[in-house]
Amino acid sequence: MPAAVHAVLVARTSPEAAPVLERTLASVRAQTRRADALTIVVCGPTAPVRALLDSSGAEGVIEASATTTFAAAVDYAVRRVSPGAAVWLLSHDAAPHPGALAALSAELERGPSIAIAAPKLVDEDDADRIVSLGQTMTRLGRAVELADGEFDQGQFDSRDDVLGADVRGMLVRGEVFSALAPDRSLLGVDEGLDMGVRAHLAGHRVALVPAARLAVRARSRRRPSAAAYLTRQAQLHRRLSYAPAWAVVLHWLSLLPLALWRTVVHLVAKNPGHVPAEWAAAVVAMARVRGVARSRRRIRRGRRASWASVEPLRIGREQLRERHEPHASPVVRRELRFFSGGGAWVVLGALVVSIAAFLALLSWDGVAGGALLPLHDTVAGLWGAAAYGLREIGLHTVSPADPFAAVIAVVGSLAPASPSFALLALWLLALPLAALGAWFAATRVTTRSGLRACAAILWALSPTLLSALVDPRPSAVLLHLLLPWLLFAAAAAHRSWGAAGSASLLLAAVLACAPSLIPALALVWLIALLLTAALRPRGIARVVWTAVPAVALFLPLVLAQLDRGTPWALAADPGSPWAGPSLDIAERWRAALGFPTADPGGWGSLLEQLGLDPSTWWVPILLAPLALAALAAPLTRRWRVGTGLVVVAVLGLATAYAAVGVQVSLDQSQPVAVWPGSGIALAWLALIGAAAAALDTGAAPRALKATWAVAATVCVAVVALPALTAVHRGDAALQDGGGSTLPAYVAALAAGDDASATLVLTPQPDGGLSAEVVWGASETLGGQSTLQTTQRALGEDDEEVAELAADLVSGASTDVPALLAAEGIRFVLLAAPSDESDAARVLRLTSATELDQRAGFVRAGETSRGVLWVIEDAVREESGAERAAMTAEQESTARTVVLGQLVALAVALLLAVPTPASHRAARGKTRVLGAGYEEAS
Repeated sequence: MPAAVHAVLVARTSPEAAPVLERTLASVRAQTRRADALTIVVCGPTAPVRALLDSSGAEGVIEASATTTFAAAVDYAVRRVSPGAAVWLLSHDAAPHPGALAALSAELERGPSIAIAAPKLVDEDDADRIVSLGQTMTRLGRAVELADGEFDQGQFDSRDDVLGADVRGMLVRGEVFSALAPDRSLLGVDEGLDMGVRAHLAGHRVALVPAARLAVRARSRRRPSAAAYLTRQAQLHRRLSYAPAWAVVLHWLSLLPLALWRTVVHLVAKNPGHVPAEWAAAVVAMARVRGVARSRRRIRRGRRASWASVEPLRIGREQLRERHEPHASPVVRRELRFFSGGGAWVVLGALVVSIAAFLALLSWDGVAGGALLPLHDTVAGLWGAAAYGLREIGLHTVSPADPFAAVIAVVGSLAPASPSFALLALWLLALPLAALGAWFAATRVTTRSGLRACAAILWALSPTLLSALVDPRPSAVLLHLLLPWLLFAAAAAHRSWGAAGSASLLLAAVLACAPSLIPALALVWLIALLLTAALRPRGIARVVWTAVPAVALFLPLVLAQLDRGTPWALAADPGSPWAGPSLDIAERWRAALGFPTADPGGWGSLLEQLGLDPSTWWVPILLAPLALAALAAPLTRRWRVGTGLVVVAVLGLATAYAAVGVQVSLDQSQPVAVWPGSGIALAWLALIGAAAAALDTGAAPRALKATWAVAATVCVAVVALPALTAVHRGDAALQDGGGSTLPAYVAALAAGDDASATLVLTPQPDGGLSAEVVWGASETLGGQSTLQTTQRALGEDDEEVAELAADLVSGASTDVPALLAAEGIRFVLLAAPSDESDAARVLRLTSATELDQRAGFVRAGETSRGVLWVIEDAVREESGAERAAMTAEQESTARTVVLGQLVALAVALLLAVPTPASHRAARGKTRVLGAGYEEAS
């Protein structure tokens, strides 16, 4: 005689619950083999479905809280099940086909060893698509669907014995139900798989019944993060529950390290949304010791077979890889045609032009002049200067490093044997690298090879880049190399975590090189965030992330500047402050025309050397073809991109216009204005992009557009001609440089000894004296700090240095050598400025006389850097010369700051790492902005 069947229906109430529940109840009543009893457990208030419950014919209705899990709800109902009756587990959204229960019951009758009969779950909207037909798991407990999303062609109907199945629609034999009831600790995920594992361990089987069909929702309504948390929590719980007794503690201890490893895996796989779920699941699994113990007891009590009975039903690594092998997707993206489209020839041509323009650099030991300084001679020193801690300038200065120091550390690490050589290579390769970056950036706005080539040439010959090379500004040169790649990555940041990770690193590096761009780029980021929220909400998290590494790098510096009340100092150019040939405040219009110096393109100087009229009013007119093409971009069919790029150009020019009048840095006693070239560079890149978009999609004849592109390129080449010949004409501040800003004697003795300092005294034009303490063998580019160059008020250390310098040159009776030696100062250098005034010369000669007459000093002699004195060894030994170390509180702050910055950068790096999956996904999306549905819709 067939066993009685007791149906347990778990229903959840919601605004749309009534029609769904009505459909399910109607399906249960329509069964050819009716259930002998029905118990309904309602999770939530019963008022919305009261009428359905009253007419359902259920023998009982149980009301539970809305948060009750499926397993807990079944546990409430099982008390009403008659002994020996089979239990049919249903959910409110699982509607069985009329013959489902009959097929399930027949399967149990035919197979005495079968404990669970599982139906085929199909999509409620498409009955020919399978949602679930059996489950298995990997060796580490990961649940795997045997059929999910495939079209039902009967290809899986031959399967019989499986490890587990979806709990919805299961029919469980009454004699074993109490031992196999769903586990509450799984929180509503993979209960059916766990029941199947326990059934096999008890010596029973789990049989699939393809003839029994239930219509269910194809996808979970949970948020992806919530689903990831529940799935991972269930996996960890099963791992602890199934492990041998001796391995439970080892598994428990491995949960947090495993979460850290899987965090890296998720980031590389471009799934950062799963990271919080990973950690939450690990912490919850560690805390739920009682739940694990309860699950292990249930397994131990019901176990009749070994784990070997489960092993054949697991899925192997090869089978899993084959199952998840990605299907071919349509390729939308075209080939780049870097070589066939002339990109390689443009880069090679830029290299030839660079070598011709900077031929002298091939025989130089290094580059110097302007804002250039040597780099630290070791990689460890480079990265030490990029961290929060003791600065190499100042007596006891402890402060956060400028983010630019990290960029310099990366550059110097490319030549670990001689980091300063990286700067020389950077100057020689700047033009081809700029052309390369601009060519790739141009792929975001046009598919035409000719326009890409013109864009690369225009960027490589931009007035700001050439000005930064000739009047050397390393931060500006690096800015020009990074900006095109920022455009390339940021353009796709809203649709790809890999692009968002790359864009976040590039944005941090760009702002590190040019902090004056923070307002403009912050506004661009805000606009992008609002547009993403309106047009592509799923990309909000990606756009938000692009700013995180930059915030992490700048936050310590921002807090330090705010703490001393100098927020405007954040706009200061990083590195060594250098005024150079810059614009007067009254000549801001030159910045608006795209030139960072008072002599547009250097044509005035060139014409004067040739004996011609040095008037340069006509030079800015040569930029008109490029500007007119860019202004036409909003009138083309790709008007969204064109308008956006024009807005960015306006923001860049506004930044340049405002920067001319901002003086926040000091070069000794001389104020230094923010360089307007950073804003002009941003505007120049945006104008090139807008012009390329206009010439690509404009309504004009193609021949006219090609002629216009060539004319604009030729005009810019004419503007660039003086700068390209400046080094050969001796009209450049760039010069051959050694490895130290201090005398060779100091560099030799202090090499590798950062605890040895030099007091550098520099007479000022107004008769004052500048005093500076330099640690190690030289000032370095990465060791500079805008916190020091923008400081307006003297701190305690500055006052101490000033007093020591004053006593040193004034003939005071104080034992200055001993005081200097006690602070770790070993050398005193009296520098001689090249453009020395009468007052400075008098002060220098007087100071030299005083130093010669003081005991405790040994004059080392005249050097190219000035006159050098060395403190006697006896004085240093007696004073216990030693540099003061950081306090415990400062070290703790340094560790916290460095750790936070490293975490942000590590996450960004992992997101930026390309994977085969991200490459396949990218091939299905258009590369050009505004050319695809995602950008144009």
